[in-house]
Amino acid sequence: MAPVTVPTAEYEDRIDRVRDELAATDADALCLFSATAIEWVSGFHHLQTERPVCLTVTHDRVGLTVPRLELDRAESDEFPLLDEVYHYYDYPGGTTEGTTYYEHSTVTPEETIREMLADLDAVTVVADTNGAPSFWGYSGPSLDELADVDVETVEWIETFRESKSTVERELLRESAKWGNLAHRKLAEYVEAGKHELWVAKRASLDASMAMLDTLGERYDSRLRGGFPASCGFLSGPNTALPHGLTENRRLDRGDVIITGASANVGGYLTELERTMFVGEVSDEHRHYFEHMREMQRLAIEACGPGVPVADVDQAVHDYCHEQGLLEYTQHHTGHNIGLEGHERGFLDRGSDDVMKPGYLYTIEPALFVPDVAGYRHSDTILITEEGTESLTYYPKDLESNIIRC
Repeated sequence: MAPVTVPTAEYEDRIDRVRDELAATDADALCLFSATAIEWVSGFHHLQTERPVCLTVTHDRVGLTVPRLELDRAESDEFPLLDEVYHYYDYPGGTTEGTTYYEHSTVTPEETIREMLADLDAVTVVADTNGAPSFWGYSGPSLDELADVDVETVEWIETFRESKSTVERELLRESAKWGNLAHRKLAEYVEAGKHELWVAKRASLDASMAMLDTLGERYDSRLRGGFPASCGFLSGPNTALPHGLTENRRLDRGDVIITGASANVGGYLTELERTMFVGEVSDEHRHYFEHMREMQRLAIEACGPGVPVADVDQAVHDYCHEQGLLEYTQHHTGHNIGLEGHERGFLDRGSDDVMKPGYLYTIEPALFVPDVAGYRHSDTILITEEGTESLTYYPKDLESNIIRC
């Protein structure tokens, strides 16, 4: 049975990995302020707001500072690897607990973080950022200022996350499966005259309920609203914008649509995108569609262990140059994906990265033709010892992507 959440043993391994890195430095602790980094290391997942959350890993303890509204979850059995949990009431001030109510006081998030670091004997620390980042109105001091500690910023967690573990790969395969179902539902519901949002929400709801019915209590929801499996799209002229927004629009026959489907499994996401056609395909659309298909084929064919990522992007660039298509390209070939929709590294000619087994990429070279349409397939590809494995598998050929209605 495929896993649908990260087991505690995986988090233990990640904390051990952090401690191995710590042992090679003079630092007493690693401090993390990014919600994604905190989740990856400890399993504690939360909605990042203006209220700072700080995870601190020392050589023998794990501490966490949270606002009061996260305290009950942080102290629950869901997060057994947290040794110490500290809390403050809110940002920018705080409270002390009175006899019958909370009284406002001068206790701040920063003072609570300082207390945690003192209790953990952290004098020299490495951190993802020198203090909580500016977010939703937070504008607090740097970590070295508030806690009087020596701080060096490091990118350990971003680097660790580039390569996916065996558990992560299984979660991503499960994500791809349910994303594929959401995409099939979308193709089923697309019809001339239907509103974009009606199609997308119905497909997402139906796929999500099938997912929840199948996985049952095993499913670990890390969502605050939204759909576990989701699929949406851009349509018509809006597809010529790489990051166009969903419009108040009903579908017409002859429309191009660019889809996007995924599913959240244990916090992990894959990416599936297809260029599809509502009812009919003009010769011009066929022309650009087939060029886009060839661009993606060349990119996937170029991938593999030991391959510089720049070579993959260069292969697409060279093809577009030969075919006179460069003016219609607007972004690089792809990016890593996992807990976030975009992660490091990037399939870009400016990168010095080299592909390794366990690395994961979206392969999404695209053409955007003004006043015509956009054309993009995206598949999530895992680099293996032997070559590549495509986790997403919805058909790519033109005939399979014409919606007859």
